[in-house]
Amino acid sequence: MMNKMMTIIIILIVLVVFTAFSTGKSTVGTSYQIPEDKMFEKYIPKGKLPVNPNVKLDFSQAELKEIYLAGGCFWGLETYMSRIYGVKDASSGYANGLTKNPTYKDVSYNGSGHAETVKVVYDATIIDLDTLLRYYFRVIDPTSVNKQGNDVGSQYRTGIYYTDEMEKSIIEGRLALLQKQYDKPLAIEVAKLDNFYLAEDYHQDYLEKNPNGYCHINLFAVEQTLVSPVLYSMPSKDKLKKGLSSLEYNVTQNGATERAHSGKYWNHFEKGIYVDVVSGEPLFSSKDKFQSACGWPSFSRPIEPEVVKYFVDNSFNMMRTEVRSRVADSHLGHVFEDGPKELGGLRFCINSAAIRFVAFEDMEKEGYAYLINSLE
Repeated sequence: MMNKMMTIIIILIVLVVFTAFSTGKSTVGTSYQIPEDKMFEKYIPKGKLPVNPNVKLDFSQAELKEIYLAGGCFWGLETYMSRIYGVKDASSGYANGLTKNPTYKDVSYNGSGHAETVKVVYDATIIDLDTLLRYYFRVIDPTSVNKQGNDVGSQYRTGIYYTDEMEKSIIEGRLALLQKQYDKPLAIEVAKLDNFYLAEDYHQDYLEKNPNGYCHINLFAVEQTLVSPVLYSMPSKDKLKKGLSSLEYNVTQNGATERAHSGKYWNHFEKGIYVDVVSGEPLFSSKDKFQSACGWPSFSRPIEPEVVKYFVDNSFNMMRTEVRSRVADSHLGHVFEDGPKELGGLRFCINSAAIRFVAFEDMEKEGYAYLINSLE
């Protein structure tokens, strides 16, 4: 009986493995996904604020949109959101309450029903709503009811208030992904904006005026940069053929592999970032590159988890995990589990022909200024 049971189990395992790989390429599950840290751990000197990269941006021709985010005391959230690359303005106020023109006293003590909320105005050609929400989730406890940090009360509830019905599906999609990270249900209110009133002047830019003031969040979480896909695009096939070398085209579009030790980046360790040769989307950082004997550029992780996609690849009678870029869907290489354990154990084995290096000193002029802090 025991031998019969063992035989059945072995057959079931073989069937599962065969099904997973027999289709050629299929999406890999979470086994290779590097989870995004919820918070960015960094020592925060009292009275010091993160650099605001938006002061150098020209928003005169911007495609402006707005979203309203509640996340506890608005002093810290306003300062934090204002420093996300592409945000034109963030201002503190009171949203979705029962009364008109509430004061801070009404919201805090008289049961007006409003939530302390930050109005975020952003350039949709620089950053998208989905990326803004990912920044927002870093600095809230999404399962806490009417409490963030030391602040307790319905005015400190978490909430996402939209003005465009088209945004509802984006919000719900991102929340569905967030829920997978928690056992408890999310407590983030999602609703169309009913009303919003600016808070009193002394609340606006509070931490700019009072750098030593109370803040319940880690403002420096903003420096663990996320890459917004709206900044990058896939060129036409004609432009691709004209702009890429034959090797670059064959690697990125046809899944070819350059010869070991032949690429220009396999033994390259200057400070900077590596971007998709097709779209320019940032993919890897010099901080995560390590010496490998394999003959191809090796990285311990992508510059942020969502810039790459994973697929099962069983070509050439091998079982491998293919890595492709998010925006351009370029073939980049493969990821293996034989990387340095102290760096997480993964080795992203990438073709030099699929990436382009941007030196640290050239990042600002090439449009990657928002990533500079991630290399400091």
